[in-house]
Amino acid sequence: MGTLQLSIAMGDYDRTRPIHDGRVKIDGVDPITMLLTPEEMFFRAFRHEAFDVSELSFSSYCVKLSKGESPYVAIPVFLSRAFRHSSIYIRTDRGIDKPADLKGRRIGVAEWQLTANVWARGILEDYGVKPADVHWIRGGMHSSGRPEKIPVPIPSDVTVEAAPEGATLDQMLRDGEIDGFIGPRTLRCFDEGHPKVGRLFANGVEAAAEHYQRTGVFPIMHVLGVKREIAEANPWLPGALLKAFTRSKAMAQEALQDTSATKVTMPFVEDTLTRARELIGPDIWTYGVPGNETVLNAFLDLHHRQGLSERRLAVEELFHPATYEAYSL
Repeated sequence: MGTLQLSIAMGDYDRTRPIHDGRVKIDGVDPITMLLTPEEMFFRAFRHEAFDVSELSFSSYCVKLSKGESPYVAIPVFLSRAFRHSSIYIRTDRGIDKPADLKGRRIGVAEWQLTANVWARGILEDYGVKPADVHWIRGGMHSSGRPEKIPVPIPSDVTVEAAPEGATLDQMLRDGEIDGFIGPRTLRCFDEGHPKVGRLFANGVEAAAEHYQRTGVFPIMHVLGVKREIAEANPWLPGALLKAFTRSKAMAQEALQDTSATKVTMPFVEDTLTRARELIGPDIWTYGVPGNETVLNAFLDLHHRQGLSERRLAVEELFHPATYEAYSL
C-alpha cells in the first residue's frame, strides 16, 4: 500500500512551513501543499470543497456543522489565534471614546460570519453593547460587493444593511458615511494614517491582557478540516494530521525563542515572548482539546447567541473522535 496523496490548503505561517517544505512528514501521506490567503481558502473550501485538507474558518465550520451540512470534519489544530481588541476601528471625530459609544452607530463589516467579527462582537457585549445596539453595514473592504462565503442567518433584532452598490467600506469610513469598522484586516485608510480613523482600544495589548486575565480566553480563529469521506475511509489520518501539525508548530516555537538572530522581522521578540508567557503560560499557542475547553465553549456560546449556529454546539461534536486524546509515555 502506497502513501495517500492529499491536497492541503493552509496559510503561509511559521507553524505550517515545516509541513510545506517537507521538514515534517505526515505519516502515510504524500501532500500537495498550497499556501493561500484565508479568503481564498475558505471560499474555495466551503463553496467547492476544493481541498482534501484545508484550514477553515472556525465560524463558517460551526455554521455548517450546526446544520449537519459540513463536508469537512475538524481537527483541533488552531492555525490562527488572535486577540481581537485591535480589530475594532472608529472615526475619531464622532465622540466615540468607549465601547458604549458605539450604540446606535453605523459599523462596517465585510462578512457577518467572520470568526474575528464573532469574537469582536463578544468583546463589545462584554462592555454592554449587544449586536442589536449597532446598525451594521456589510460590504467589500476595498472592492464592492463581497458575498458571504455561505448563507448565514441574521437574528431578527439585528439590522444588517448592504453597502450601496459600488461602495467600499474603506471609502465609506474615509468619507464618514460609517462610524467604524470591525474586521481581521486593516482598511487602507487606517494603514495610510487617515487623521480621523483610529482604534477603539488605543492600547490593544493592554485591553487584551486584561480580558485574558479575567476570562482565560485566547481566541481561536481557524481550525484544520479534512473531508469526512476521506477521514472515514482512512481512520488513521486525523491523528496523523494532528501529530504532524503539532510537531510543525513546535519547530516554529523553538525557532522563535532562538534570539541569537531573530527568525521574524520584528524587534523586541524576546520581550514580547516573555510577556506572552507571563500572561498565558510557557506554551503560548496550544493545539488539542485538553486545556482549550474554556475558549471553545466561549466561542460556541457567542456563535449561537449571535444567530450563526442553529443550535448551541457542544465541544464534544466539533472534532474527529480520534483527536480528543493522545497517547503518552
